[in-house]
Amino acid sequence: MHDKVSLKEKVGYGLGDAASSMFWKIFSMYLLFFYTDVFGLAPAVVGTMFLVTRIWDSCFDPIVGIIADRTKSRWGKFRPYLLWVAIPFGVIGVLTFYTPDFDEKGKIIYAYITYSLMMMVYSMINVPYASLLGVISPDRKERTTLSSYRMVFAFAGSLLALWLLEPLVLYFGGNLNSKTGWLMTSIIFGCITTLFFWGCFFLTKERVQPISEEKNNLKADISDLFKNRPWWILLGAGIGALIFNSIRDGAAVYYFKYYVSNATGISLELFGQSFNMTPTSLYLVLGQAANIIGVIAATPIANRIGKKKTFLGATALAALLSCIFFWFGKEDVALIMIFQVLISICAGCIFPLIWSMYADSADYSEWKRGRRATGLVFSASSMSQKFGWTIGGAATGWLLGYYGFQANVVQTATTQTGIQLMLSLLPAAAAIISVLFIFFYPLTEEKLQIIENDLNTKRKLS
Repeated sequence: MHDKVSLKEKVGYGLGDAASSMFWKIFSMYLLFFYTDVFGLAPAVVGTMFLVTRIWDSCFDPIVGIIADRTKSRWGKFRPYLLWVAIPFGVIGVLTFYTPDFDEKGKIIYAYITYSLMMMVYSMINVPYASLLGVISPDRKERTTLSSYRMVFAFAGSLLALWLLEPLVLYFGGNLNSKTGWLMTSIIFGCITTLFFWGCFFLTKERVQPISEEKNNLKADISDLFKNRPWWILLGAGIGALIFNSIRDGAAVYYFKYYVSNATGISLELFGQSFNMTPTSLYLVLGQAANIIGVIAATPIANRIGKKKTFLGATALAALLSCIFFWFGKEDVALIMIFQVLISICAGCIFPLIWSMYADSADYSEWKRGRRATGLVFSASSMSQKFGWTIGGAATGWLLGYYGFQANVVQTATTQTGIQLMLSLLPAAAAIISVLFIFFYPLTEEKLQIIENDLNTKRKLS
């Protein structure tokens, strides 16, 4: 029997993704906008930077996984990184949103350096954090529940960040193009993320130990990974899902600023001041709230029909709804918001499932090969995020450039149509790719039950 995971520990585990998701979501939704409209770079330059820095960072993820697998401390293999890297994560996050008084070349160099460092430190804390899911409990249903808690907190952290970001930038800077406003806002988020990561460290526990305590063999670990068919399938499905999200996220601010430009927002009270919640903020906050609904729905649906079928259905429906989204005009604000909610519910279902399925693929590798390399397997999840985000983020910048985007001016009809495509048909194509991959995923619920029973028996005998 394994220790029951308490509610306190589930909440503690969720705090880790609340922390990383705050900056991740700001990067997804606003970083391209920040670099073009505040920092002052051309969209194609930013797209290329995203490609170069994220490809390197994606390759860095497995290195972190390998190191984490070999870490030995009184806190375990993965938890120490939550303690050690929390402050660097917050500090570099702040530096990313600082605008130095450099010429264009100097700004490009600064952006490359700070963004590369941010992605590397993100890997150093998020790969061990993701791997922690595989060692908190050996029970697959418990891990699905933990994954759902993680995603609820992730989307809650994202919602908090998106709800506060524009009002805070306006509060500190007076307008959305304010350099001071972005810097002060990032300092607040840096402090919050540090505290959340430390909360995750103190409230969680590592329980699952490898069946064999033989000396780790990197060559064998990598060989096992390359033979892990479920891992490869999840890698492809994850990349497709992240391209879907990153293109929609990256284009959303442009969609409302340059296409749905005459819509009115709502007012809210913050710090005793009255702020107008822009249509962009409303759209993004609704999306995050709907993501949470999807996360909550994922576990009972998956327990009833299985993770694979739930993933397939949610992703296919998201693709269909995204295709319909293309036909909305700038005056169809209500329909835009409604479909944002529906699409985001589907997306919310997907991500707790894929994290739980990564844990299942780690079990599969141990069951098949007799060796466990949780950090290396889970680094694939982060790698798929980075690759999907890399392709989607770079494509968004390049497409804006291709369609003739110019910052802070009225856009041509061609540019507006391009922005519409980035909210609809283009992400739909990525979702279909994800569906095609997951269709071939071999770990059914029946197969997973056999794997779980066999591993539990071996652990009792070891």
